[in-house]
Amino acid sequence: MEMGNLVAKVIVDVPAKDTDRTFDYLIPNSMRPWIEPGSRVAVPFGKRTVQAFVISVVPAEEPPKYRMRAIQELLDLVPPLSPDLVELGKWMSERYACNQIMALQVMIPTALKGKAERYISIAEQHAFTNPQHAMLSDQEGEIEWALLTDDGMSDPAERQIVSFIQSKEQIPLQQLSRRFPEQAEVIKSLLRRGVLQESQVIKDKLGKKTMKAVDLAINIDEAAMVLEQFSAKAQRQREVLAFLLERSEFLPLPLKEVMTSLSVSAATVKALEEKGYVSQEDVEVFRDPYRGRHFKPTDPLPLTAEQQSVYARIVRQLDLREQGAFLLHGVTGSGKTEIYLQTIQRCIEQNRQAIVLVPEISLTPQMVERFKGRFGNQVAVMHSRLSGGERYDEWRKIREGRVKVAIGARSAVFAPFRELGLIIMDEEHETSYKQEETPKYHARDVAIRRAHQHGAVVILGSATPSLESYYAARSQSNDEFAPLLLEMPTRALGNTLPEVHIMDMREELRAGNRSMFSRALHNGIAERLERKEQTVLLLNRRGHSTFVMCRSCGYVAGCPDCDISLTYHQRSNNLRCHYCGYSEHVPQTCPECGSEHIRYFGTGTQRVEEELAKLFPGIRVVRMDVDTTTEKNAHEKLLKQFRDKKADVLLGTQMVAKGLDFPDVTLVGVITADSALNLPDFRAAEKTFQLLTQVAGRAGRHQLPGEVFVQSYTPEHYSVVHASRHDYASFVREELKHRRNLHYPPYCRLILVTFSHEQLPVLVRLAENYSATLQGRARQRGWFGNMDRLTSDVLDILGPVASPISRIKNRYRFQCMIKWRGNIDAIGLAQQVADEMAESAQAQKLLISLDVDPQMLM
Repeated sequence: MEMGNLVAKVIVDVPAKDTDRTFDYLIPNSMRPWIEPGSRVAVPFGKRTVQAFVISVVPAEEPPKYRMRAIQELLDLVPPLSPDLVELGKWMSERYACNQIMALQVMIPTALKGKAERYISIAEQHAFTNPQHAMLSDQEGEIEWALLTDDGMSDPAERQIVSFIQSKEQIPLQQLSRRFPEQAEVIKSLLRRGVLQESQVIKDKLGKKTMKAVDLAINIDEAAMVLEQFSAKAQRQREVLAFLLERSEFLPLPLKEVMTSLSVSAATVKALEEKGYVSQEDVEVFRDPYRGRHFKPTDPLPLTAEQQSVYARIVRQLDLREQGAFLLHGVTGSGKTEIYLQTIQRCIEQNRQAIVLVPEISLTPQMVERFKGRFGNQVAVMHSRLSGGERYDEWRKIREGRVKVAIGARSAVFAPFRELGLIIMDEEHETSYKQEETPKYHARDVAIRRAHQHGAVVILGSATPSLESYYAARSQSNDEFAPLLLEMPTRALGNTLPEVHIMDMREELRAGNRSMFSRALHNGIAERLERKEQTVLLLNRRGHSTFVMCRSCGYVAGCPDCDISLTYHQRSNNLRCHYCGYSEHVPQTCPECGSEHIRYFGTGTQRVEEELAKLFPGIRVVRMDVDTTTEKNAHEKLLKQFRDKKADVLLGTQMVAKGLDFPDVTLVGVITADSALNLPDFRAAEKTFQLLTQVAGRAGRHQLPGEVFVQSYTPEHYSVVHASRHDYASFVREELKHRRNLHYPPYCRLILVTFSHEQLPVLVRLAENYSATLQGRARQRGWFGNMDRLTSDVLDILGPVASPISRIKNRYRFQCMIKWRGNIDAIGLAQQVADEMAESAQAQKLLISLDVDPQMLM
């Protein structure tokens, strides 16, 4: 019986409102065994060829309602997305108000984000049966050229172009244009007349890495006999054969290794190949970012009673193979990492896989060391500082089941494991788990959703959990995203949390101390230098000085394209905008009044480093900030330098505050504790408390006691006071009062709608239109009202108002804040109104961006 046709429903890689749906394509018979949900294919779309992802495969309607186009090409034999990731993409598009293709694209490595490349070939009716026929020169045969002129090509340039393409079969248009830069019109003419034809091929950005390898073409016994019969004249060939015999268990060997080890040429190996003794082939090589690195193996540590209780509760859920989420609230040094390691071991014993998420690239080296030390080659690492090829190969190790554990930053939550049993999210409170570009997903919610799909367990670990997670856990909500609370209030080694001193910098100034270091912190650093102990200094900024200001007229150097001051960078001696990248030389005189009294204000990491060198001659400082960690593996090198005690002070921005564990650090100094408190963000107090608690936890983690000095101009602020006491519960109680009164999360949810345009009047008009339309629709549904209303289902809109940074890259910015609670589809409504405005917005070049559950309000 003849099988009916099959149809692939695909999402095309054209991120637009009108294409955010499935399109149907016939599956050619030759592709049927290979195509399944998650496959990546090339399809004709309009007049071009585009990449697409298969969402489902269904029988074709008989008879068909319309003529259907067929899939052109299958791009991968193994689908890059599993069916559960395809389903996750659909969920993400609804939850985060984005196109489905954007959600799917974020799950695959950059190497696979292929683009259509245009190729030119000879049209079938003009093709020669013998490719050499067209390559004959004029001198060798005028008859052949006569054949070309019969097709109406008397122009020598046309002949030359056709001959060149015929020799290549097909050639990228870009390459053809480079070969004949003056002949664009001739090529167009040949295309119009049908002598040449254009096709499109999807090309990936990167491919698999291969190398030439050498193997024996005969068995070992035969090779040994051949070796004895070699003549003295072929001594070099004999050496190669003997070398391969000695290493027969490691064959095939890289050609380069054979040549280097024996100082022989490729010709020597080629001669052996021609005699039939060896073979050469291209073999695949995985690009391993940790090749050559040795990680010292570690064994599981005995657990404290507190750890054992937590471990038992998590493992019980793991053994049930049912979805569960836990919020592991453990003070710094309580041994959360050992819990992670031992639960992963249990997961592996069940023949399942685990994902470990870390928030910052700076955490990765130390975490990699711990996990590679425990699980060796079963660990793949995925983070942004790897090359594209390394990331692609680590991703393939996961997809092909070569590893059991994936560790990485936010996007590692999409690691293509088939038997996922555990997802660990370390420092779950970190805002870097929220992606700021579309799709604006939060890794925490995605992790819990994936766990739901696989019947897996999620562990959210932190010494300072986000208020949303902590409130959900304490209130025992029935929401699928609400975790169970597990607490570890004491340190694993039994040592006490470090003593924290708050230094009032206003008092320091009154006492005549104009230094950036309080007297107590200065003395503390001096004592550690004397005792050969180490210090961590945190500065919540980067650059040399925060801004450049004229003391005569008050002029502040600002970015011409963004409403923000420029930051001074000493190494390059320029002023730089940290939003659009604009830079300019430092002015010697004030551009406004001509005064020479133009000075650097604020405190940056470079400036602190200089001050340390002045106050403590010979001090060894490792500085970690955005400027010193741009090179590959820079974090790892700097931290290793500090761990090896080649430095006395680790000075840095927020990246030194979390997750680092050094036995000899006994002093932590926070130079600008409260700079974040002045940001226009309802989470400012929470972020300040978290940062201070985290950095304080770097001190006294082992045998030596620790001490912390927090310098502040607002020492009475509750976030600073509670952080100094390591009192998370008291901070939460006070902060939740403010959140409840102002109707902010966790008592509601938010959507930030940002509008941008080059002209302010157009921007204001369109932003007001959006707000008014949304308000009207919400009223119709009975949702709109003040958040003080006692009803559970309510939605309120604040704005539109100018964004805190009102202009970036020469575009003005306005925003609306949508607050809602209850069981209403506020996300769907916000997107519906944006979609209705899309055509008008596009025509007027207005950009609209929706951010669900935003972490940044700037």
